[in-house]
Amino acid sequence: MKISSDNDKVYKGFMRVKKLQEVKLMHDLTAKCADMIKKAQKICLLSGAGISTNAGIPDFRGPKGLYRTAGVDNPERIFDISYFYRDPSLFYKFHKEFLKALQQIKPTFSHYFFAKLEEKGKLIGIITQNIDSLHQRAGAKKVYEIHGGVWESYCLKCGKKFNYEESFKKTMEEETPHCDSCGGVIKPDIVFFGEPVKYLDKCIELARESDLFFVVGSSLVVTPAALIPAECKGTIVIVNKGDFSTTYLPMDRVDLVADEDIDAFFKSIDEHLKHD
Repeated sequence: MKISSDNDKVYKGFMRVKKLQEVKLMHDLTAKCADMIKKAQKICLLSGAGISTNAGIPDFRGPKGLYRTAGVDNPERIFDISYFYRDPSLFYKFHKEFLKALQQIKPTFSHYFFAKLEEKGKLIGIITQNIDSLHQRAGAKKVYEIHGGVWESYCLKCGKKFNYEESFKKTMEEETPHCDSCGGVIKPDIVFFGEPVKYLDKCIELARESDLFFVVGSSLVVTPAALIPAECKGTIVIVNKGDFSTTYLPMDRVDLVADEDIDAFFKSIDEHLKHD
């Protein structure tokens, strides 16, 4: 019993030391990153799914995922643009559940952090791979949704635009929402398979203009978004919990990597910035 007890003490001591080392590493990384932010004049962000994880974005494919909730048996057709033109009702079975889920969540600390940088005139643009529009809900204005999003919808027939509140109301009230001007089918401004990505030239321009480029919550696998960070000639920071690809962004181009919880990382940076 004494041997076991001694082993327990050694293990607990080791874990305490390990935790202290992790805290110090986080402190050092965030202090360095805060200094980068203070010196930067033009910051750009590329965000991926990881920035929204702490918001509670629901799983699509799991046992309790949105495909199952919506009763969709053939999810591969949901975002197929040719199928949408033939039968938009399948997409809207899913989209109703997706919008309901979005109503239950809020932007994360990191969404608000970058919105605040924009408000201070530090951030020149947010490039996001996400379609959840949480950056806009956090108050950011210069958001370029490369895969589109739910923030706006438009009529396929006459082009009339509908804001988030209008399209949400129509989606909940109609099986397939139609334009109240011409009767055409309304489509959210999401990029479907078979459609080109949005704002690519502008996104590349922002990366080239920036002197500090953040990649947050992206594994840098999906192109063309993964090609954008390498266009930055300044400082590049990657904050991502887990692995990321170096196929399009070699490690010798990256100045700082943080494999940390994203919100915890930016909360620590925020503390450094407040105390300076």
